[in-house]
Amino acid sequence: MEDYNVPGVSIALARHGKIEWVRAYGIANEENGQKVDVNTLFQAGSISKPIAALAALQLFEKGLVRLDEDVNNYLQGWKIENNDLTKDEKVTLERILTHTAGLTVHGFPGYRQYEELPEIEEVLNGEGNTSKVKVNRIPGSNWKYSGGGYSIMEKVIEDVSGLPLEEYMNENVLGPLSMNNSTFKQPLSEIRHSSASAAHNSRGKVVSGLWHNYPEQAAAGLWTTPNDLAKYCIEIHEILTGRKEGILKKETIELMLTKHERQWGLGPRLDKEGDSLLFGHGGNNKGFANNYTSFAYLGNSLIIMTNGDNGGDLIDEIQKSIFTAYQW
Repeated sequence: MEDYNVPGVSIALARHGKIEWVRAYGIANEENGQKVDVNTLFQAGSISKPIAALAALQLFEKGLVRLDEDVNNYLQGWKIENNDLTKDEKVTLERILTHTAGLTVHGFPGYRQYEELPEIEEVLNGEGNTSKVKVNRIPGSNWKYSGGGYSIMEKVIEDVSGLPLEEYMNENVLGPLSMNNSTFKQPLSEIRHSSASAAHNSRGKVVSGLWHNYPEQAAAGLWTTPNDLAKYCIEIHEILTGRKEGILKKETIELMLTKHERQWGLGPRLDKEGDSLLFGHGGNNKGFANNYTSFAYLGNSLIIMTNGDNGGDLIDEIQKSIFTAYQW
């Protein structure tokens, strides 16, 4: 940790569908010496995406949306601007979820504490600190990672469900999974500040204002813990293997874990085959770096969250060591 200027790390490990251990190391705030514990909240960054994708899949199960239909049919007020590229092929939820919709805006830098947060339509219109989300490749033609696409998905969820994303997620995903230390609320409620880690730059120093805020909730706005993310991984495993009926049907989970271009599923990235099938995602916001990897059928999961810009290298070392020790 010291070698990488990463003050704190939190880790959860599950085996055979059960959380085996959760551990925390180091400092949550380099300025005041607050320690990381297993309930310390971290910004999940792009791990927000596969969690938020569960909402879109729930709406699909209810027949409120189709995965292969033009999302403009569900969007109210704001619409994707059609052009020559969308003449024959349309932006669909399946393409958004698998990063094949041909959309712009890779990711989001967040906003400092004193900056006013834009609404999701303003983000999509380029009125925040990123450019307008638009189609610049033929939808379905190839893979291109797009956080902007997940902001469109966020608006679809809100327009179809009639709820703000954070409320929908609390009621239909986080609550049912007992992810009690997780929230999509941006900015973070003051009542949770004392349990939240500060963000740290590459020198291991606290960023101005403790952390950035991310109004692009589905793409980058989740605050959570490794323990809570382990609950999500276990839920997917138990539904897939027929051990329970959960937040989605088994058939939908199988659809979610079907490989598309670049081995991407409907939300998570995928790897390996058969019983060894892996799903996971990384996540980097300013001052945070994270990763989760889960064996869908075996029920083995490793979630690592750090509070430093250099956390990625530390995560690689920890993951290699644990995978070797457990012979995964």
